[in-house]
Amino acid sequence: GSVERVANGESTAGDETTASKEEENKTGLVKFGWVKGVLVRCMLNIWGVMLFIRLSWIVGQAGIGLGVIIILLATMVTSITGLSTSAIATNGFVRGGGAYYLISRSLGPEFGGSIGLIFAFANAVAVAMYVVGFAETVVELLKESDTIMVDESNDIRIIGTITVVCLLGISVAGMEWEAKAQVILLVVLLIAIANFFIGTVIPTNNEKKARGFFNYQASIFAENFGPDFRGGEGFFSVFAIFFPAATGILAGANISGDLKDPQGAIPKGTMLAILITTVAYIGVAISSCVVRDATGNINDTVVSGMSCNGSSACNLGYDFSRCRNQPCDYGLMNNFQVMSMVSGFGPLITAGIFSATLSSALASLVSAPKVFQALCKDNVYKGLHFFAKGYGKNNEPIRGYVLTFVIAMAFILIAELNTIAPIISNFFLASYALINFSCFHASYAKSPGWRPAFRYYNMWVSLFGALLCCGVMFVINWWAALITYAIELFLYIYVTYKKPEVNWGSSTQALYYINALDSALALTAVEDHVKNFRPQCIALTGAPMIRPALLDITHTFTKNNGLCICCEVYTGPRKLCVKEMNSGMAKKQAWLTKNKRKAFYAAVAADSFRDGVKSLLQASGLGRMKPNTLVIGFKKDWRNAAASQVENYVGLFLHLAPYSYTLLNSSEIFPHFLFLISESTINTIQSMHVGEFNQKLLEASTQFKKKQGKGTIDIWWLFDDGGLTILIPYILTIRKKWKNCKLRIFTGGKANRIEEEKLVMASLLSKFRIKFADINIICDINMKPNKESWKFFEEMIEPYRLHESCKDITTAEKLKRETPWKITDAELEAFKEKVKPSLPFYICTYSYTLDQMLEVIMARKGVVSDYLYMAWLEILSKNLPPTLMVRGNHKNVLTFYS
Repeated sequence: GSVERVANGESTAGDETTASKEEENKTGLVKFGWVKGVLVRCMLNIWGVMLFIRLSWIVGQAGIGLGVIIILLATMVTSITGLSTSAIATNGFVRGGGAYYLISRSLGPEFGGSIGLIFAFANAVAVAMYVVGFAETVVELLKESDTIMVDESNDIRIIGTITVVCLLGISVAGMEWEAKAQVILLVVLLIAIANFFIGTVIPTNNEKKARGFFNYQASIFAENFGPDFRGGEGFFSVFAIFFPAATGILAGANISGDLKDPQGAIPKGTMLAILITTVAYIGVAISSCVVRDATGNINDTVVSGMSCNGSSACNLGYDFSRCRNQPCDYGLMNNFQVMSMVSGFGPLITAGIFSATLSSALASLVSAPKVFQALCKDNVYKGLHFFAKGYGKNNEPIRGYVLTFVIAMAFILIAELNTIAPIISNFFLASYALINFSCFHASYAKSPGWRPAFRYYNMWVSLFGALLCCGVMFVINWWAALITYAIELFLYIYVTYKKPEVNWGSSTQALYYINALDSALALTAVEDHVKNFRPQCIALTGAPMIRPALLDITHTFTKNNGLCICCEVYTGPRKLCVKEMNSGMAKKQAWLTKNKRKAFYAAVAADSFRDGVKSLLQASGLGRMKPNTLVIGFKKDWRNAAASQVENYVGLFLHLAPYSYTLLNSSEIFPHFLFLISESTINTIQSMHVGEFNQKLLEASTQFKKKQGKGTIDIWWLFDDGGLTILIPYILTIRKKWKNCKLRIFTGGKANRIEEEKLVMASLLSKFRIKFADINIICDINMKPNKESWKFFEEMIEPYRLHESCKDITTAEKLKRETPWKITDAELEAFKEKVKPSLPFYICTYSYTLDQMLEVIMARKGVVSDYLYMAWLEILSKNLPPTLMVRGNHKNVLTFYS
């Protein structure tokens, strides 16, 4: 069992384990070879009533020449489909499900689920069609002997009901009994066909001559060779009538689960059945020994001196000229029982008709539940899983048989299938088209897993076959073809929306990879341009589910616009970290998919958090799809954290800062910039259990999922960064949740130039083509911090100060070596002049100008201590963070700071 799963690229988990398969073998599971399992079934399905009661009419309309072309055209469709079926069937182990299994494992559950359902339904209704055909023949015999029970329609219903009950009994009895019945029916059918050919060489009599049968005559062959379309018929309409006779090539594949060797049986049995049945059809068509029109009157002989004008019947002594002016009852064009008349023993043809209809009905009655059971087992449609259960040693789908019986009975009771028949034919053709397309698609995708043992196929021939099937659908009945496409599209969309949790390694997946690879390579050749800038973010969320607010705000402006990678750094012993990291990759990516987050998950194992982030920044992305933005949460617990953790956190910015700063001043290269989420309730919740969530934390974790209502997005424009500080807020406003928010611009300026500053800013925004609600010029942006702010700052850093100036030199040097992370007096004095300016007190209690912020960020280790750096960030983020925060005032305000 495991070997089969590996060959098919399927998971080894499931209910079909090796043990269960051994148990099945112990209970005497019945398996069929290629003759009884495929060849017999396909031949019985292809040979139908069309052979006995319609082929003569087709030859009369189209002539022998075009009649053979019609047969060969239909055979072309089935032969190409047979080759494609053989290729797919030999590419790995084949289980039950027939056409559904082949299509779903090649094109995926969307195509397989849609075609599987309508294919099973078509087989169920086909049971009714064949049974009604059988019942009509019986009723015709009853009419001849004047023994009608009620009336024609009700007699069809009565006989059809009895027949389908009997067939159901044979099917439920088991596949072995059904196979024996099929063999008996095939023998009868072969005898009936042989009876026809024998009849063509038995010398005819006057009664048969009067009905147009003269044995083999060159003149009759020549006369019947050309077309003689009547009654509004044409080539394609006659082809449409004949084509259903060529269907049935999947009868063997539909019971693939009951075959000993599906890989060998399906190609051999299917292709040989197509060859034998085609030869039989062409042989019957060529053996046309009957003229097109005959009166049936033995007295309509040629009168002496009569001019025959090339009429073969006239040359053979019979005058059927009055058939030109009035309808006649005999001849190829008028009599559907020509084969019975020609045959050596007429009742054998009737037996052949019975055999053809009953065998086709029995095959469809078995195929529909088998396909339906396979579909339900895969749980593509969860509501239909009830029908997946099997019974007995052959895992018989008893529930599927009952459902098929109910559907068949419903259509038998209608007793009029002329409307539904074209739709059924189109359902079969849609299956053939998808099988051909599956073979083409798998070949085109060039997946290493596509290695069929059957080599006699060609991808372009398969594509031609798929297009040919689609064309034939419209030739048969254009409105039925449209209905088929509409139903299939609806089911495809439904399965796509439901996203069944299956992975069969379909060629669709392989083609996704090829397209993505080609697109990524093509994008690499495209130069960057400011108009095409997109935020491509690395969000340091850890596991995506533990920092939902950080992921939500990032996803808000990357969804459909840019790349988002949720990153996690594992620190500790490398062996344990790698094991833990690998075990959670699929689960965390699945969480993103399930929660409809268009993001990737990436993880790295490193000695420290800082080293891990550095590795992610250097290695993440592919070509042009590389991150240009880092999204990180503010470390609110820096005061209580270990010094090593603070060092790692600050060291991350010191590592990024020179790179970012260099790019900020370049107009040709896109900057890598930072976001700091500093709201106090947005923090890591990885170590918390579900029961420990408080309401405030829960609200904070979902705040960016809610509709924001009418509010403002404040943009503090302190320097011209090329428009990136405005671009991100603008992207937010095009989202549904933020569409009611307006942009409000704040920028610094002089009191005597307020209007001029506004005009300059408005002119800049007009270049960006971004609408804004208001522009505010802050005139006192360079005011000095007040005493309260300075006192608050000194109290914050007091626990981390060294105070070396109050100690002797020896003690001070010792403390510097032991606690290098502490803030020295010299360091604080050196930067004291750089912390003068601030934003207005009603917005921020303490701040820095851009130049001072960059100077702090640009500082190297040993120049600025970690805790001084964190204290400055804390001041900046208290009411207005360095880049982004959400303020909880009377309005919903989102603030950006350049």
